[in-house]
Amino acid sequence: MKRTHLLTVFALLTVFCSSAQSLDECRRLAREHYPEIRQYDLIDATEQYNLSNAARAWIPQVMFSAQATYQSATPTYPEAFNAILEANGVEMAGIRRDQYKVALDVSQNIWDGGQSKANREIAEAEAKEQRSRVDVTLYDLQSRVDNLYFGILLLDEREAQTETLIELLESNLKRMQTYYNNGVAMQADVDAIEAELLTARQTLGQVESSKASYRRMLEVFIGEPLTSDKLERPAMVDLKSRTSARPELALFDAQESKIEAQRRAINSSVMPRFSAFAQGYYGYPGMDMFKSMMTAEWTLNAIVGVRMSWNIGAFYTKRNNLDKLNTAQQQVAVQRDIFLFNSEMQTTQEDGEIVRLRKAVEDDDRIVELRRRVRMAAESQLENGVIDATELLRKISDETTATLNRSTHEIELLQTIYRLKTTLNQ
Repeated sequence: MKRTHLLTVFALLTVFCSSAQSLDECRRLAREHYPEIRQYDLIDATEQYNLSNAARAWIPQVMFSAQATYQSATPTYPEAFNAILEANGVEMAGIRRDQYKVALDVSQNIWDGGQSKANREIAEAEAKEQRSRVDVTLYDLQSRVDNLYFGILLLDEREAQTETLIELLESNLKRMQTYYNNGVAMQADVDAIEAELLTARQTLGQVESSKASYRRMLEVFIGEPLTSDKLERPAMVDLKSRTSARPELALFDAQESKIEAQRRAINSSVMPRFSAFAQGYYGYPGMDMFKSMMTAEWTLNAIVGVRMSWNIGAFYTKRNNLDKLNTAQQQVAVQRDIFLFNSEMQTTQEDGEIVRLRKAVEDDDRIVELRRRVRMAAESQLENGVIDATELLRKISDETTATLNRSTHEIELLQTIYRLKTTLNQ
């Protein structure tokens, strides 16, 4: 009983470990393993920093300053007025030439002409554009994984067909050796089949080496060993819609959104700014000039108000800056048109290739069946001495080529369908 349970567990483990790895799984692993994926976190962090900086434009701005100066001249009373003051016993020393100030300025935006909002929109648009660029890079990675995956499937089929050919040649070699031993065949017939068998084994070694190389490259992409010796053949799909949803189109949209945000920033740069402010300082002289003329004591002084500032110079470059953005927008439109044109050309080419391969696959089944019947008839003719080994080998080669062509066409059809699926991002 225990042995039966152990055999059952072993069988389940064998089935689990030998389960074929799918194309979708390889795509997912490659995307997660590719270093470019880390760009998303960096872009998010940069966006948050930029948005935080834009929001801080509404935080009160505080500036602390201190200064000590010596002036060549200071305000004084006229000599006649000084004489009157001295006659009345009032001494006015005047403003001293050495002056000191420790100040604190506080400013609060009331309206910045939309500049902070434009900066926030630019930060979001730039982050969206950068994410779209990463999306394009990772989407291009999908095609590279697909090429390796279908390349392995083709080599799997070629390996299987070569192994079948070897079995067929081994069977005929044994038969030919029996004929030779019975005196109804020549040594040259045996040698011809044996030479063909050695060539087939040599071909099998080359195919196995190529497949191992492709598998290693795919493992580098997905970042881990393949879990099975046999990859899963993707399901045949029917693409009826021709609407493209490629990430490049999202990139073009993001670029246009950034240009619009930059245009709003330029328009806001020519608007006046309003802010409330408060200034206070401790030092000499104070705002009461008469008191400072009579004494050199430091005093506290303050002023509050509303300020308007307007950078008229921004009008000088506004038109050129807007024209530059218009040119950039036209360049994005040209790039979009080029991409759509190339995509349409590629879609048309792949549609034609799919039609051709479907027709080829339909014919292959009949061709393989006919070649198999001809080969079986040739084996019977060889047994009856009607043909020689060379003619039989030619029939065997024809059947092998037809079988390999059928498998190749089937996988090429799948690959072309999935290439079209990638072209349309469906």
